[in-house]
Amino acid sequence: MIRAPASVVALTRHAAFPLAVLVLAAMVLGLAPILVRLTETGPAAAGFWRFLFALPLLTLLTATRGSGEGRGLGTPSRWMLLAGLFFVLDLAFWHYGIVMTSVANATVLCNLTPVVVTLFAWIVWKQRPGRSFVLALGLAVAGAFAMAAGADGGQGTNPLLGDLFSLSVAVWYAAYFLAVKAARRTAGALKVTFWATLVGTPLLLLIALALGEDIVPAGPGGWMACAGLGLMHVVGQGGVAWALGRLPASVTAVTILIQPVVAALLGWWIFAEALTPVQAIGGVLVLIGVVLAQRASRLTPPAGPIMVPDGAVDRPRN
Repeated sequence: MIRAPASVVALTRHAAFPLAVLVLAAMVLGLAPILVRLTETGPAAAGFWRFLFALPLLTLLTATRGSGEGRGLGTPSRWMLLAGLFFVLDLAFWHYGIVMTSVANATVLCNLTPVVVTLFAWIVWKQRPGRSFVLALGLAVAGAFAMAAGADGGQGTNPLLGDLFSLSVAVWYAAYFLAVKAARRTAGALKVTFWATLVGTPLLLLIALALGEDIVPAGPGGWMACAGLGLMHVVGQGGVAWALGRLPASVTAVTILIQPVVAALLGWWIFAEALTPVQAIGGVLVLIGVVLAQRASRLTPPAGPIMVPDGAVDRPRN
């Protein structure tokens, strides 16, 4: 009987828990489109409340976790600041892109993020993807495209500009992933998420004010949705940041494609939105692609620097 090398078995065991955390975080983040719709505010304003409600819990967790030099809020690195900026751009361009163009176009273009991350990791970090991972990536992206093609919706108010905005989202979200992964070289997930959120909060408020959005929710339901967004942000983005310290960025980006699957199922359940056969097939392809990508990652030794876990001293490992 042929046995797997000990290094592969160890890697599989090491990656199992981070992969589980990542899947859970991606499922939690799938709540975002539902909660944003319930906030009764403008798109950027919803992002502002998401960040603002997340900050108290993030501050408490970050300030009390760890020991010694690694404890406390500390000072942000440039990568933490860039992560906040990129995430703000991602949220702003996504929310307006989906209004200006069709839902299908916006979803397809935004879901190119895993392709951008994989190419960057290959070219810059020399994390060359294996054939199994490329196949998994293709299946997941094709599934996301199918989900978008099967969705109903008009062409939007400015299709060309909306397409450009949506395409830029793939770049901004990829940049956010890569900035968080770089920040995790010297800091834990909570600290990275805290500083990225703190930086993004005033920026989103400024964008909402500049665009004349409705800032304040109209009723208790809107406030509850805003609070829900904050909790979702802590669990979802915190989980993604934690996983990025232990998994390749390309695998993380592919797994995040679970979000539109969860959002589509919730939209069908809560708002009675039609789920077409094409969307269902697309969702299955996404899930198959995610499983294959995670399986491929377990058989490929990770490249790049080792990340620092939460509570560790705020300096690179030797």
